[in-house]
Parts: sequence; structure tokens; C-alpha cells
Amino acid sequence: MKHRIFETKKTLLVRGKLIDLSNRPLIMGILNVTPDSFYDGGKYLTSENIVRRAASMLENGTDIIDLGGYSSRPGAENISIEEEKSRVTKALIIIKKEFPDCIVSVDTFRSEVARIAAAEGAEIINDISGGELDEKMFETIAELKLPYILMHMKGSPETMAKLNQYDDLIGEMLQYFQEKIYRLNDLGVWDIIIDPGIGFSKNSLQNFHLISQLDIFSALNLPVLLGASRKSFIYKTLNISQEEALNGTTVVNTIGLLKNLSIVRVHDTREAKQIIALLEKLKN
Repeated sequence: MKHRIFETKKTLLVRGKLIDLSNRPLIMGILNVTPDSFYDGGKYLTSENIVRRAASMLENGTDIIDLGGYSSRPGAENISIEEEKSRVTKALIIIKKEFPDCIVSVDTFRSEVARIAAAEGAEIINDISGGELDEKMFETIAELKLPYILMHMKGSPETMAKLNQYDDLIGEMLQYFQEKIYRLNDLGVWDIIIDPGIGFSKNSLQNFHLISQLDIFSALNLPVLLGASRKSFIYKTLNISQEEALNGTTVVNTIGLLKNLSIVRVHDTREAKQIIALLEKLKN
């Protein structure tokens, strides 16, 4: 089997449509239909609020809506597969009815949820565990033929905060990604997005180190996604609240976008669009 790890990948095949990632970075807007996510938990539980949130994101330049039915904040409650399915299915049906042309990613580490999400129209699967928490995930992605966001994390949301010991953070992460890319390629999965997993099994200092070294992951020759929006390493460093962390998030996202990112995952899509517009002017 030929592996494509040394070939530049600048496109994603999404339901038969080729998306160009070389033109400009894409904006992934966060829509959590959970009661306990770290920033927006409980805000989007009703049909009206889901539609309002999706409409706002799309109007403000969102390219992909990332739908989450399971909170992955440190120490989050482990809900049942049936509960996660129910949350995701309800929201997907609503979004696809109101906005049939929008691209929806589903944030799940469970292959059963990925499968039902695909049946309801999801175009991308975003797996925080990189296949570690469900041994059937890689085979499921290969069968579904959907783009796959491969994130780095050790342990689970319940345990990850304690699993931040590394001899060589960047080196170990590159090895992690290389091994999983080879496995996915062997199964015929080529549309892979790399997510370094800011805040997942990394402490604050490690998060800043990753931000400063993000361009190293371009060596994998796959699109790189940054998900740092309003996370604790920003607001705790500044001694402010999550609600006050937009400015810090903008700074971190700007640094990331200067380091060859393809996708930025955010709560605040209008501000992300403004960053990209200004950087495009600078580049040109």
C-alpha cells in the first residue's frame, strides 16, 4: 500500500465535492448541544436556539459547523451512547432542514454516533481521541468515506488532565500522528485533518509550546486545525474569565494562522473571519 504522508494535501473530498484548502483558511464554528461544555454548555438545547446559532455562524463566514453532543472538557461527565446519539441526531435534523447546503462536522469519539451522524447528513467526523477510545472508529470512517479530524490526546476527558508527561512533546506527537495516518491510509482513508489537541493532556506551558511550534505539523503534509478558542491556558494566563477571553483567543488564532493552519475552530466566527481577511491583505 502506497502512503501519502510525503505528498502535499490541499483538498478535502466532502460528499463528492472537492474543497480547496490552498486558497484561504476555513472557519469551523462550534455548536455544542450539551448542558455542560466549558464555554457554551446549555445555550443551544432548544430547536430555536440551535437554528439561531447556526444562522449566526453561517452569516458571519463559517465554512463548517462543528456539532458536539458530548462535553470533552476536563472532568466532564461520561454520558451514554444513546444520549449522545439523541442530542446529535436532533440537532443535525434541524440544521440540515434549515441550512441544507452547510457542511456539518460531528465531534464524537464513538463509531456508533459517527455512523448515525453520517446517515443524518454529517460530512466530517471530528474525533478527539484519534481512534483510541473506540477500536471500530477507523474502520467506520473508511466505510463511511468521510473526512476525518485526527486529534492528539492521551486518556479520556475524565483522565487527560493527569496525563501530560512527555519526554519530547513534539516528537511523540509526530510519531503518534504518523502511525495513525499509516493505519488510516491502509484502510483507504486519505482525507485526514491533523489537530494537535490544544488543552487535551497538555498543561498551560505545553499549550504555548505547541502554539509556537505549530508549523512543524505541516511536515505531515496534511491540513492542520487549531482549536484554542477561549481555553483555560488563555484566560488563566491573563487572570480573566472565559467571557473575557476573546481578545486572547484572537491573538492565539492569529499566531496559528501565520504558521500555515488550514482550519481554525472557534466560538466567535465573525472575529475569526476578520483575522483571516486582514492576514490575506498582509499576504497579498
